Amino acid sequence: MFDKDTIYIVGDAQSSSNNPITQQFSAFFIGLVVDTTNDKIVEAACSSTVQLTSDFARSIFVGHSIYASDEIGEEIRYRYFGSSQKTLIAAFKDAQKKYKQAISVRNSRLGVAVSKECGK
Repeated sequence: MFDKDTIYIVGDAQSSSNNPITQQFSAFFIGLVVDTTNDKIVEAACSSTVQLTSDFARSIFVGHSIYASDEIGEEIRYRYFGSSQKTLIAAFKDAQKKYKQAISVRNSRLGVAVSKECGK
């Protein structure tokens, strides 16, 4: 279903205690599938009590670069008026941080693998 050059990242954030998402899941999560060849988000979903929320969030993220913080943040503020607007932004920033860490680990492992192949 997903290309071998993609990775799955989960970002999380705390939403307000009166938010139905918090009552159901204890936290807010966003899952992103990112193509590591171009850093584009190819799939997205989030914890929600209504499927339409996750579908709408998907429309905000898919097609954007994982590094497009300002652009995605503005789009969330402009288009998403759910009670977890700030939480969605925070969860995205957490996912972005985890993506950077994952890429760093992958690149260091790839460097080791390339060195072994080259006989170093």
